[in-house]
Amino acid sequence: MLALAGPLLAARHRAVTLHWCQDLYPDLLPVLGIRIPAGLHRLARVGMAQALRRHDGVIAIGGCMRDRLAGLGVPDRCLTVLPNWPDPVIRPLPRAGNRYRRSLGMDDGDGRFLVVYSGVLGLAHPMDGLLDAARRLQDSDPAVMVLLAGDGRGMAAVERTASALGLRNLRRLPWQPAAQLGELLAAADLHLVSMASDAQGLLVPSKLAGIQAAGRPCLFLGPSGSECARRIGGCGLTVDPFDGEAIAAAVRAYAADPGRVAAEGQRAARQAEAWTLEQAAAAFTALAGARLAAPPTAGIAAGWRVPHA
Repeated sequence: MLALAGPLLAARHRAVTLHWCQDLYPDLLPVLGIRIPAGLHRLARVGMAQALRRHDGVIAIGGCMRDRLAGLGVPDRCLTVLPNWPDPVIRPLPRAGNRYRRSLGMDDGDGRFLVVYSGVLGLAHPMDGLLDAARRLQDSDPAVMVLLAGDGRGMAAVERTASALGLRNLRRLPWQPAAQLGELLAAADLHLVSMASDAQGLLVPSKLAGIQAAGRPCLFLGPSGSECARRIGGCGLTVDPFDGEAIAAAVRAYAADPGRVAAEGQRAARQAEAWTLEQAAAAFTALAGARLAAPPTAGIAAGWRVPHA
């Protein structure tokens, strides 16, 4: 919600203001299960839209978010897409000897297939389809195991459902130290990213960047029109997050085709190499310089008098 303060601070300090939008509030609140009175939500939405139009530049982390911002009236000339980048320490690592696989009883060369969801598991991350897929797979494909590593508001419900279904092929790990993230991501044969359809354009799952930097394919359980679905092309699949049968079929197809897993993992790693921290920093620096050099537009166009340094 810092976007609301940006134009005020810019006017006070005679500065240019850029808002780098990671999540779009207040519209994301209901998706996260946070209910506020309808009148208050409308008021906050109008205030946010007005504030965003008064910034000199607004950065979205995906095309679908850019479209949402444009729908709020932010001028095209003020909008830029700069995706999030992977942690520079994450890189492709071999599965052989991986401590996480060993901790799950998966020996090198035993043919076991590990599907991993790593990170926050909140109310914007539907898991019903995955749990149904795990139920379908546990007897027909005993070599497949699902690992949930992380935590969040949605984890308790997932654990209750898994227990009710009697899932034997699902394992849980708490948050892991940041220094071990690369090894955790490398433990997987296939990763999962989940996003509710009504979150499209309100957030872009940042975990996909790390997955691709680790050189692993990914199933995106979310809307096909989102930024995540676009980025996953060629190194994963997009599946309806509530279609357990389709999710199970996709996992089976990957588990039966190691060549596909390797090829898509290599494409994922190359895609991650194409957008790094250094490139993102350079792009942001160039954008800031261009906005400083330009005449005042966004603030004054919205009725604010925002002098530029």
